[in-house]
Formats: sequence, C-alpha cells, structure tokens
Amino acid sequence: MTNWLSNAVVYEIYPQSFYDTNGDGIGDLRGVIEKLDYIEACGFNVIWLNPINESAFLDAGYDVTDFYKVASRYGTNEDYRELCEKAHARGMRVLFDLVAGHTSVHHPWFIASAKAEKNEYSNRYIWTEGAFDYGAGISGYAERDGNYINNFFWHQPSLNYGYAHPDPACPWQLPVDHPDCRATLEELKRIIGFWMDYGTDGFRVDMAASLIKGDTDGSYMQALWKEVKEYIHAKNPECLLIAEWGFPRNAIKAHFDLDFLLHSGQSAYTSLFRHEKGRNTTRLFVGDSYFHTDGKGDLDEYLKVFLRDSEEIRGRGYIGHITGNHDIPRLAHGRSVPEIKCAMTFLFTMPGVPFVYYGDEIGMDFIEGLPTKEGGYIRTGSRTPMQWGAGKNHGFSESDIPYLPTDDRVDAPTVAAQEGDKDSLLSFVKTLIKLHRETPALWADAPLRVIHAGYPFVFERTDGEKTIVVAINPSAREYDIPLEDAHPLLAQNAKVKGNTLYMGGVSLFVGERK
Repeated sequence: MTNWLSNAVVYEIYPQSFYDTNGDGIGDLRGVIEKLDYIEACGFNVIWLNPINESAFLDAGYDVTDFYKVASRYGTNEDYRELCEKAHARGMRVLFDLVAGHTSVHHPWFIASAKAEKNEYSNRYIWTEGAFDYGAGISGYAERDGNYINNFFWHQPSLNYGYAHPDPACPWQLPVDHPDCRATLEELKRIIGFWMDYGTDGFRVDMAASLIKGDTDGSYMQALWKEVKEYIHAKNPECLLIAEWGFPRNAIKAHFDLDFLLHSGQSAYTSLFRHEKGRNTTRLFVGDSYFHTDGKGDLDEYLKVFLRDSEEIRGRGYIGHITGNHDIPRLAHGRSVPEIKCAMTFLFTMPGVPFVYYGDEIGMDFIEGLPTKEGGYIRTGSRTPMQWGAGKNHGFSESDIPYLPTDDRVDAPTVAAQEGDKDSLLSFVKTLIKLHRETPALWADAPLRVIHAGYPFVFERTDGEKTIVVAINPSAREYDIPLEDAHPLLAQNAKVKGNTLYMGGVSLFVGERK
C-alpha cells in the first residue's frame, strides 16, 4: 500500500454547490480550479469531488449516463485534466467519485438491455425472467419481459457483476465468471483507467459492497476488488481505492486503502455526533451523542468498533473520520462554534484520515425544510451552496436563480467574514490542520493510548519521538484532571496549573509532553 494517505487531509467538494463561474446557478470545475488557492491556504492536500460524470441528475450525479464524459454543466474532460494538473502543481491530490454498481435508467447500456430482442447489453444489468416475478426488482418498466434489480432508487439499475451463489430456481442469477458478468468488470477497469489517464490519484467508490449479489462472506467481493486493485497498480502504484462501505475491516479485506465510519450500517460514528432526532437522516439510531453539552453520551460503542477495526487493519489500510458528507445533516446543526471546535479537534487528533465536507470549516448549517432537489429529499439541506461572502448568493453565483438557495439568515457564516478573524472557526480549522500536518504523532499511523474514555475524553498519540496529549470536553460540566509535563499547543476554555488541567464547559486541550 502506498502511504500518502498517512498525512492526508481531505476536502470533499459537492461540485454543483461549490462555485459557479458561468452564471448558470450551478457550480462547475472551473469554480474548483479558481478556488484552489483557498483550499491550499486552508491546508488541505487532497480533494474529493462528488460525481462529475454526465448524469440524469435524479440522484445528484449518482445516476450516471456516460462514464467517460464530464457532465456538461460542470465543464469538459479537459477542465478535469487541468484541475488535476493544477492541484498536482500545489502538491495536492484528486479523488474521483466512482459509481461502480449501477447506472441511470437513461444510460444507453440500460436502454439497450431493456429491449425485447437479445443484444450485447442484455445481461449488462440484472433482469428476472418475467415481468410478473413479484418481489424481485422493478416491474413494468420495459418492453423486455422481466424486472430489473435496482441498487438504490428505482432509476438506478444494478450493473451485473454476478451472484456469489446463484439460485438454481432463478436462472437469471448469473455466476461471477459468466462472460457477460466478466464483461461488466472489464468495462469498470476501462473506466478507471480512462480517468487515471487524466490525472486521478484515487477513486472513492460509491456503495462499494454492492457489486456482487449474495456474497455472504465477502470472499467474492474481495476477489473482485483485488483484481481491480492489481489493474490500478499496474498503471500507477500510487493510485488508491477508498470505499463507501461503513465497515472498515471488511473494506480493507477487500483491498481498499481506506474506509469511512459512516452514519449507516452501524452506529459507531453516529453515536459521536448524530444520535439525536434531526441530526440523523437514517433514523436507524436514536440516543444521546457524545458531542453534546448535556454530557449524556458515551464513547463505548464508537471505541469498541474503532479500536477493534484499527487493530485488525493496521499496516494494511486506514479509517476515515468525516466531519459530514452530502448524505447527513451538517456537523454545525444545533451546535455553537466552541462545540464545533471540540468536534473538529477530535477528528484531527484521533488516528485515521480526516475528511472535511465543504463549508464545515466555516460552520455552514443544515437548512431545514428545503424542497427536494436532484433526489436529495431530507439531504438537500446539507447540499446548499458554499458561502463565500456577503454578496449575491453569498458569492456562489451571479445567477438570479441558483439551483439551490443559500442560507439567508443574517448570521450565516462566510469565508470572507472569518478569514480575518483569529477567533473564527475557519482560523481554528487552519491552525488545527497545520498542527496535524506538521506533527507526525497526529498522523494516521501513529499509535493511540486511551487515558480516559468518558467526559473528558483524554488520550495520547506518539510517533516515538514526540508525544501529544489531547483532552476534549464537549459537555457543559467542568472537570479537573491530573496532567503532568504538558506544554499547551492548542486550547479552548482550558488551562494548566501545576500538574492539573482545568477544563471548563465545552473545552479542549492539545499539548506536547515535555
């Protein structure tokens, strides 16, 4: 495994909401290029672009209609090449969002597969043998006599990589070594190679565990991604694979270099920030977040999963810690700036790779009550345009009708308002990123020693030469804790006197052992 992730700080960009340069109300790749100076000044060294392929945009780009073309609303393939080149010139890397498991129903492959007569795309997707196979797939869509299996929304038909254990009673379930399933995998590799040639440094794979159906033990998925990884590394050993899986030990076994702890699948991540109603779009988990001023949460569930997975994947891959993403309410929702700073400190000082969703560095809020846009539904409130300044559409676009409204509240945070304020969240995040990148003891690989797993959360990180101690108190209560020989590097509402650390409510401390 190449190791550039060990010191990576990743910035996730939702391209349609970042910066519009042509006045059509939709962000574009030229906008990302124009804002590279800002991204670099913040300290980010990796950019993750949400999908930029041509799409029907019924699911915000995760319903692809052409895997080999940048969506015209974002620009051109050459714009993407230029973005990669200019990012590389700054020592930054670019992650491409790869939708590997499905397409749009408007993709030419699917249109061909839906025809009654047999053709080369008939088995590119998974179809049952009859339109009245009730309970299996989406029925009544095509002239073809069959239902198609979908991956997420009804309009996202599953590409056919085969079934791990085909059911003899369902002859439409093809084995993974069927020539048509192999053709799908070969096409995936061609798509990856195509975008690697444009300068892509890594691929974040959407729904990475969804490709092979019925793979109960994961062995078939492991074999598939191993083959993909070998193809990638034959072209460029520095190019990495990042999974949207939510179960790091499974994803790393499947030859990914990193997986996120996510809001779905298991509640380890959700228990940190999003257990409360209104902070959790899935509604699968309800309780008290650890990062809450009432101090009713606990770290047990998170630490159980994180420590187990960290040990199991050590030396083979990484866990990603995210401030948020395009699928969940923003970190700032219902939180004050001091509370957000506590959460950010946790994300940047724990082992693993920190990911920041665009706008979280200034505390952009989740906007409730927005009508759905491009399949966003409740998620739409986390996808509003970046707030650059106080002007029209907060500097996002000159359009009179941006595709989504910006936050119209008087106190809406902006980059311009925070850049010159040393006490702002943006200034704090810049300081935190600088500390993280300049301190190997805080990099992804450095060991963790938990000192106290409650309120406050106290732990140490070390690289063998330097030891960093971190104490985070997201509750409103005050604490005094013993702390010897620690020189403060970063603090909020906390101070050291003698051998005691005094922590007020909503406080943090990062120090270096003498």
